[in-house]
Amino acid sequence: MIVAVHQPQYLPWLGYFDKMDRCDLFVFLDSVQFKKNEWQNRNRIKTAGGWQYLTVPVLHRFPQSILDVQIDNHADWARKHLQALTVHYGKAPHFSDHLPFLQEVYTGRWESLCELSLYLTQYLAASIGIRAKVARSSEAQFNDEPTERLIEICRWAGADIYLAGAGGFNYMRLDRFQQEGIRVLRQEFEAPIYPQRYGRFEPNLSIVDLLFNCGPGSLEVIRSTRKEAA
Repeated sequence: MIVAVHQPQYLPWLGYFDKMDRCDLFVFLDSVQFKKNEWQNRNRIKTAGGWQYLTVPVLHRFPQSILDVQIDNHADWARKHLQALTVHYGKAPHFSDHLPFLQEVYTGRWESLCELSLYLTQYLAASIGIRAKVARSSEAQFNDEPTERLIEICRWAGADIYLAGAGGFNYMRLDRFQQEGIRVLRQEFEAPIYPQRYGRFEPNLSIVDLLFNCGPGSLEVIRSTRKEAA
């Protein structure tokens, strides 16, 4: 059984969903410290003038966990995000397929950043055909040390293979995985090129850019440049 682990992100990029597609169980690491102005509360979309961020404003008190971060609803962020998606993707081939969902999300009132991100991510994963099961690290207690935490998550999930992102190799102690009999695979993700609006191709945007442009073929696009994890 293959398990992958990653912090929740807002409208994640393609590599996030590539990792979800390669595993049997994807664990949202929602119990670790929140990092403001990274990818946990924002992502990028494409516009006629280039890419732009969509950022969810938050009420952050260091060192809060991702699970505890609240959205700052004094800002008119939800209306602006829906408007931006509609303006910049309204004429994309598959945008209308997802407009009712977007309207439901962005006219609701969200208090928790984590709940919003997970709700969006699971919808987007299902929309492109990803069938991995999901869980949350907050469902159990795990070690605070990064390597030991991942090993404990693997044990908790009953997994004998851990799929790591390329960045994980900068801190993981691979000898500990070997001692525990857990094989570590490295995700090798190469951003694919696909039809976009507005001219020159822009890589590494939110998954919504791919979904609105390629619809049901989105997962095939993600897999098109895949290399076997080693």
